Amino acid sequence: MTEQQLRGETPCVVDLSASTLTASSDTELFTTTIESSAPESGFDGFGFSDALLKTLADKGYTDPSPIQKAAFPDLMLGRDLVGQAQTGTGKTAAFALPLLERLQSGQKTPQVLVLAPTRELAMQVADSFKAYAAGHPHLKVLAVYGGSDFRSQISALRRGVDVVVGTPGRVMDHMRQGTLDTSGLRSLVLDEADEMLRMGFIDDVEWILGQLPEERQVVLFSATMPSEIRRLSKRYLKDPAEVTIRTKDQEGRRIRQRSITVPMPHKLEALQRVLDACGGEGVIIFARTKAITLTVAETLEAGGHQVAVLNGDVPQNQRERTVERLRGGSVDILVATDVAARGLDVDRIGLVINYDMPFDSEAYVHRIGRTGRAGRTGEAVLFVTPRERRFINNLERATGQPIEPMEVPGNTAINQGRLDRLHKRLADAAQQPRANADEEALLKELLQRIGTELELSSEQLAYAALSLAIGSEPLLRQQGDDDWIHNTQRRDRDRGERRERRNDRPARPPEDNMQRYRVEVGHRDRVKPGNLVGAIAGETGLQGRLIGRIQIFDNHSLVDLPKGMPEDVFNNLRRLRVMNRELQITQAS
Repeated sequence: MTEQQLRGETPCVVDLSASTLTASSDTELFTTTIESSAPESGFDGFGFSDALLKTLADKGYTDPSPIQKAAFPDLMLGRDLVGQAQTGTGKTAAFALPLLERLQSGQKTPQVLVLAPTRELAMQVADSFKAYAAGHPHLKVLAVYGGSDFRSQISALRRGVDVVVGTPGRVMDHMRQGTLDTSGLRSLVLDEADEMLRMGFIDDVEWILGQLPEERQVVLFSATMPSEIRRLSKRYLKDPAEVTIRTKDQEGRRIRQRSITVPMPHKLEALQRVLDACGGEGVIIFARTKAITLTVAETLEAGGHQVAVLNGDVPQNQRERTVERLRGGSVDILVATDVAARGLDVDRIGLVINYDMPFDSEAYVHRIGRTGRAGRTGEAVLFVTPRERRFINNLERATGQPIEPMEVPGNTAINQGRLDRLHKRLADAAQQPRANADEEALLKELLQRIGTELELSSEQLAYAALSLAIGSEPLLRQQGDDDWIHNTQRRDRDRGERRERRNDRPARPPEDNMQRYRVEVGHRDRVKPGNLVGAIAGETGLQGRLIGRIQIFDNHSLVDLPKGMPEDVFNNLRRLRVMNRELQITQAS
C-alpha cells in the first residue's frame, strides 16, 4: 500500500488482522495485503488495539467521520498533520484515538499536550480523552486552565500524567514554574488554532513550541486557515500531511444558514418571533457584549422562556452547571458571548441565532458549529441590520455555503409553529405513560369523577385539560401586531429597486491614457477610495493624482491606472493586501 493510500486519499480499507506489516526504520516502507472481503467502514482497519475498539463499540461508535478516516493513518504513523474541518465533524476523536494508541507505558511525565483556546474546550477535550481511554484505566488525563486550583494541578502532575489538555496561559504558568515537565513529550496538538489567533494567544503558543523537544509530533486543527496559521504550520511542522474537510460536503450541509434583515429597534421583537416560529429543543443565542446578553435574557424570561446566560462575568463553577442544565433540558435557551460559549458540545442544540453580527468570519464559523453536531441537522439564523448586509458575502466564503435570506416570521408562521409544538407535546404525552402507575390510576379516576359530576363528554374533558396545560395566555397571536414587518419589507424592496437602477447605468469608459483594472476588494471589506490610492501609490511609486477613477462595488472595485504598467509592478500589485485581502488585480473586461 502506498503512503497516499495510508493517508486515506483512496477509498480502501485495510484489514490488519489478515495482513502482513513490515517496516524498515530507514525507508519507512510498509507492505500490506488487503483482503477483498475487508469492511468498507468501521474502526477496525486502522491498527487500533482491541481495548480501544471495544470502548468505541460500547459507546456506539460504528463508522469514523471523514476527518477521522483521513487523519488516522498519518497520525498512527507519527506524522505531523494540518487538519482543516469545522467544529462538530469529529476532529477531537481524529487526533485523540491515534495519540492514545501511541502512548508508551511506564513513563511518568506527560507524553501528549493539547492546547485549546478556552477552558470550556479544554475540559471537553480532556473528557473525550478520558472516555476513549476507558479500556486503559492506568492512563491519566489532566485538564489545566485558569479559574481552577493551581495547587491541585501541581499535585496531579507530580503523581504522573500521560495527557495534559490546557489553555496556553495556564500551560505557560506550569512550564515556567517547572511543574510541567515536557522533556518526554511525544505529541503536541493545537486545537482550533484560528480561535487562538483571534484571541491573541499565538505568541504564547509559539513560546510553548519553542520549549518542546526537537523530536515531537505536531498536530494542528483549525476550522479556517488564516495566513498567520499557515505561517505557524510551515515554521513548526515537518513535512506535514494535510487534511481538509470542506463544508460543501455532507458534513457542512447539515447546517442550514439563513439571514434576517431587521432594523436595530426591532431586533428583540424579531428574536422572539424567530423563537416562536423556529425554536426547537435547544437554542444558543450569540450576542456581542455582556450587557446585551443580560438584556436579551431578561426579555425572553419575561416571555416565559427557560433561559440561562453565559458571559465573562459568570464564575467557572456556575458555567459548568449552566452547561449541564442545557444538556439535561432544564434550560432551553442559552444567551452567550463568543468567548464564554467556546467549546460547548451539546447534542440537543438545534438552532443557533447570531443576534449580533460576529466580529469576523472565523467567529461565525465557530458559532454555527455549535449545532449540527454528532451527525444531526441544525439551523443557524443571522440577524443583520441594513448596513451590515454587505458583509454576508464574507461569511458565505468562509463556510462555502449560501446564507439564504429569510423574512421575520409573521403571525401566521408563529401560530403554525405553536400549534405544531403543542401537537408534538400532546402526542408524546399520549404515547408515554407516567412513571408512577398509582399516580396514573388516580388521574384517570379524577377525570372519571369530574366527567360524572359535571356530565361532560370525553372530548369536553380533554379540551379542559388541554386548556389548563396551555394556561391563560393566548395560544395564537392576533392580527395587526406585525404591521412593522410589512413596512420594513416594503422599504427594503424600494431600496433594492433604487440600487438596481443605479447599477444598471453603464460605467463611464476610462480615459485614453488609462487602463481599467479589477481588484477583489469592495464594500464588504469596508474599503474606501483612500485605502486603494494609498496602497497602490505606496507600492508603485505613482503620485496619487495619477491614479484615475475608482468605482467600489459590493465584492470588487474598478481602478483606472496609467497604461504601460511594467510586469513586475503588476505582479507586486497582485499580491498587495488592502484591508487584509489580496488585491488579485486583473485587467477589467
